[in-house]
Amino acid sequence: MVIQAGVALVVVGAVLLLAGGDWLWPQAWAFLAEMALFCLALGFWFARYDPELVSSRLSSPIQTDRKPWDRVFMATVATAFLGWMVLIALDARRFHWSDMSIWCQALGAILIALCMIVAEFTFRANTFAAPQSRTQGGRDQRVATTGPYAFVRHPIYAGALLYLLGAPLLLGSWCGFLLFPLLAIGLGVRALGEERMLRSRLTDYDIYTRRVRFRFVPYIW
Repeated sequence: MVIQAGVALVVVGAVLLLAGGDWLWPQAWAFLAEMALFCLALGFWFARYDPELVSSRLSSPIQTDRKPWDRVFMATVATAFLGWMVLIALDARRFHWSDMSIWCQALGAILIALCMIVAEFTFRANTFAAPQSRTQGGRDQRVATTGPYAFVRHPIYAGALLYLLGAPLLLGSWCGFLLFPLLAIGLGVRALGEERMLRSRLTDYDIYTRRVRFRFVPYIW
């Protein structure tokens, strides 16, 4: 867990600092520090209280029961995310296209923290929350209906929306912030694909979707 988190932070940090052209960029270091703090804190907590969840989330991305569309989608998302980080760095630090107040940057840090809090409640309610779009038959998987799942079908993606808003704000990039609708649409596409898979493999999922109507945000979608 520590190795995977460390590698991810090093890659993202290198992309930001190289593209920004400033190894002392304070907002980038604040962003990386916040991500490291929350990711490791959540990881260690769940490693103690729900090791099966951690094992599932650290499993190989190559799974026999994983749909081909999801492999392509995740590869596309990883590439798009790094490209988004490059754009944010070019905008906020190298070329200074954006001029963002310290209050907007503070709001970004708060939104990222809220994303992590939503993730904690989501993982508490759903021990089967794997990063791959697949079911886990060997673990007697069932439909999660408690906690945030009582309000929206995909709370982890609802939390991700907060992150997608918060990251460019904390880093000081209006260009990155304006790409939020495209990134949100990408999450929506994956959510629809997951629902098709869950309907076909979990018998109670149709009942759940009739009770919980909204996917990301109550009364909106």
